[in-house]
Amino acid sequence: MKCPFIFLLRQYMHNVPNDLIDAARIDGCSEMMIFFRIIVPLSQPALAALGIFTFIGNWDSFLWPLIVINNERLFTLPLGLATFTNRFWTDYASVMAGSVVSVAPVLVAFFLLQRRFIEGITLTGLKG
Repeated sequence: MKCPFIFLLRQYMHNVPNDLIDAARIDGCSEMMIFFRIIVPLSQPALAALGIFTFIGNWDSFLWPLIVINNERLFTLPLGLATFTNRFWTDYASVMAGSVVSVAPVLVAFFLLQRRFIEGITLTGLKG
């Protein structure tokens, strides 16, 4: 699932004006200085979108922790929610309370980075 993120960043960085990069070269910046002082600061919306996507993908991870973790005390929230479901019964009250707890950090991260996230998604596909 890492490949779409590479294309997201590539497409966003492709829209950085070449005039800025040429001006930095004329001023004597090396390629690394151009990248870290010009391209990365201009790419903050795409990096925020990438951060939210990565956080949500890792937060909701179910299969890999299910394979790797043997101790119930170390279970992630999705694994813990799965333990409330049994073959013959399901504790719906606990599942719903756990779902609210598991969604809260994702909502907080989204609302903190909402402006940059939406800007990064909308500007990635534009051709300039």
